[in-house]
Amino acid sequence: MGIACDDMGISLKTFNSWQIVSIDQRKGPITAPANKLSEPERARVIELATSKEYSDLPPCQIVPKLADKGEYVASESTFYRLLREQDMLTHRGKSKPSSGYKPKPLIAISPNEVWSWDITYLRSNVKGQFYYLYMFMDIFSRKIVGWEIHEVESMEYSSELISKIYEKEGVKGGQVILHSDNGGSMKGATMLATLQKLGIVPSFSRPSVSNDNPFSESLFKTVKYCPQYPSKPFASIIDAQAWVETFVQWYNCEHLHSGIKFVTPSSRHQGEDIEILNKRKTIYELAKQKNKNRWSGATRNWNRIEEVHLNNLHAETFIARKEVS
Repeated sequence: MGIACDDMGISLKTFNSWQIVSIDQRKGPITAPANKLSEPERARVIELATSKEYSDLPPCQIVPKLADKGEYVASESTFYRLLREQDMLTHRGKSKPSSGYKPKPLIAISPNEVWSWDITYLRSNVKGQFYYLYMFMDIFSRKIVGWEIHEVESMEYSSELISKIYEKEGVKGGQVILHSDNGGSMKGATMLATLQKLGIVPSFSRPSVSNDNPFSESLFKTVKYCPQYPSKPFASIIDAQAWVETFVQWYNCEHLHSGIKFVTPSSRHQGEDIEILNKRKTIYELAKQKNKNRWSGATRNWNRIEEVHLNNLHAETFIARKEVS
């Protein structure tokens, strides 16, 4: 060995020290972590995630739904970890990973302050022919406040629809900013005249910049990538209207929206989310008191989101609304 060390230019002492250091002397934990889930608890997580009620939902939807029923099983991250261990985290159907963004003011601090709207195409069974879905959303609550489907894109239709929404929501002149893209149906003379008559302040994206209208873009992505969206074109405008009506009912009243702390848009629009979120706080605190070893810090943040921001580009329009009101 000494000859080999000489050939390599190292001493025998150095070689022996390397052998000692190369031995893994880590002992590791002797006992299981205090916050480790028991086997029944782990089985319960998998059972819930694969149940008929929750099998189509991600953990970020499952956990708040359980909390609303007064049940705490495990954290969202624990659901994800256990499902990952079981190789059960693949995306199903038309679902795709969500992408986050941080929009800036316009600022909405309550419903019916900032609306966003756009028009998208729905395929018909006639090649080259489409139906046009007009859809208006309140960015504070994410509620779809109005929609219609027509066979053409027209500022007359959009003008009539905004008038209906204005009356249905009971808003007042100077109360609402309406943000949209730069299409003819948005900036046409008839539409602008209607907005002026109603006292609604218009706000527009930069030309050819779809990211300036992120709430409507995200909504239309949800429309067309939700599992229920038909794989075949709509046979008629009546079929399209029936499907969208069902979608809007689900989106407003059943869908737990990630951008507003996983409450439904309708509950937030009506102010019911305050009680829902307070109840979740209580459920989590009780769960922490029952098993304090499960948490190293505070429980999940269920505080209400009090401000919703749009694009910083339109901050001056926001100031204009304040002056009008």
